[in-house]
Amino acid sequence: MASTQHRNSRCQDALAGVGLFSDLSKAQVRSVARLMTCVKVPAGRALTTEGEVGREFMVVVDGQASVRRDGRLIATLGPGDFVGEMSLIAGTPRSATVIAETDMLVETLNRREFSTLLDESPKVARKIMVGTVKRLQEAVGGPVA
Repeated sequence: MASTQHRNSRCQDALAGVGLFSDLSKAQVRSVARLMTCVKVPAGRALTTEGEVGREFMVVVDGQASVRRDGRLIATLGPGDFVGEMSLIAGTPRSATVIAETDMLVETLNRREFSTLLDESPKVARKIMVGTVKRLQEAVGGPVA
C-alpha cells in the first residue's frame, strides 16, 4: 500500500460517519480509531490481490475502488464500505482483487487489531458478519446454507 499516517484528522473525522460504526458512542469511535491506521492509496494501486494471503481489514474513508474476481468486475466500493474481513476471519487467501480507481484514504487494521475490534465491539462485529454473509450470498448467487 501507499503512505501511512497514524492519525490523519480527515480519517478520524470521516470514521465517525462510517455506517459500520454508526451505533457506537463517540468514546467507542475514538477507541476504534486508536486501533486503526490511515493510509493514502494512489489511483491504480491494488489494495488486495486475489489468491494472496490477507493481512489487513480496510474501511474506505474516501475514494472508490473496483472489486474483481477472475478478472470480472463484481462490485465497486466507496466511502463506508469495507474489505478484507473474510481472509482475516477464515484465514483463507483473498477472494478478489481490489484496485483503487481514484486516490483513496482507507483505515486499516492488521489481524491482531481486527481481532481486538471484534472482541471489544460486538455491535461492529455483528455488522461485519452481516456484511460478510451478504457478500457470500452474492458470490454464490443465493442463500448460504
